[in-house]
Amino acid sequence: MPSITVHTAPAYDIHIGAGLLPSTGERLRKLFPKAVSAAVVTDDIVHGLYAPALLDSLRAAGFKTAEYVFPNGEESKNHERLLEIYGFLSANAVTRSDVIVALGGGVAGDLAGYAAATWLRGVPYVQIPTTFLAAVDSSVGGKTAVNIPTGKNLVGAFWQPRLVVCDTDTLATLPHDIFCDGVAESIKYGVLFDETLFDLLADGRAKERLDEIIRRCVDYKRQVVEEDERDTGRRQLLNFGHTLGHAIERETHFAISHGKAVGIGMVELTERTERLGISASGTAERIASALRSYDMQTHYEGRIRDLIPAMRGDKKRHGGELSFVVAQCVGLSRLHPVKVDALEDFLCGKGD
Repeated sequence: MPSITVHTAPAYDIHIGAGLLPSTGERLRKLFPKAVSAAVVTDDIVHGLYAPALLDSLRAAGFKTAEYVFPNGEESKNHERLLEIYGFLSANAVTRSDVIVALGGGVAGDLAGYAAATWLRGVPYVQIPTTFLAAVDSSVGGKTAVNIPTGKNLVGAFWQPRLVVCDTDTLATLPHDIFCDGVAESIKYGVLFDETLFDLLADGRAKERLDEIIRRCVDYKRQVVEEDERDTGRRQLLNFGHTLGHAIERETHFAISHGKAVGIGMVELTERTERLGISASGTAERIASALRSYDMQTHYEGRIRDLIPAMRGDKKRHGGELSFVVAQCVGLSRLHPVKVDALEDFLCGKGD
């Protein structure tokens, strides 16, 4: 079983492999020998698929269990839902010596993680990702947040998990549409850091190479998190495609999901940076071709200039500048600051 250690404070392990869910309780008991309760936060779809096995495992390891189940979807990632989780934690007397378990995709991880960061000023939590996107990206690194009407992930905290258990068997039930969200995020890692990883994904056969792709993506995330835990330097590279992507999600009321919006954002931005001579010619088409091999959309159907108001409130803004991540070529990237009042000139050429 591959295991990767993230050397933050405290350090934590990421276990990757098939058939790990039934042994999760044993893993948590070794990590939390004095814990009484394990509070599971999950959505209504994942609950029916994987909560029974997880709960059986936790109970067999001596944990008292409780479940909070919320409606699936990005719309649940809000303060109203967070307050309900606080009420659930209070009703079940969850203390600082207990553990919160996020079971599901990025929404479950963000909600449970932010609740853990703020309940009693900090309770340990564990990530059990059940989507490809959460496995390669959001379950690692300690970013937790909720959305507010003016933007995505604007209210949150850095709170590292104490353990990540990625049972690749849980990815087998993913619909193609949901699986593609993780494909897009994995392609992002290839564009940023590793042309060999990009090539593993570019032919449409990611499902045949899941363990290797997850391991490579997680290890790149480990490296940048260890170097820049608070997202003030190199970790910002992981936002490639996200500034446009988050604006697309908001503008479409999340009809375009996160990974697919990021994919569109990568292509749209790189077409523009090619025109400006920042990216090598053909880079945008390589990204687009990889996305198309999974039948993913590569361009936004609306006008890019209509997304600019949402981008002005992006959390990556620093004063009067917004840092875009640009691909110089596949495998090499850098930050490119743009003045907020120059966004339209930067993004909107003829026909935009």
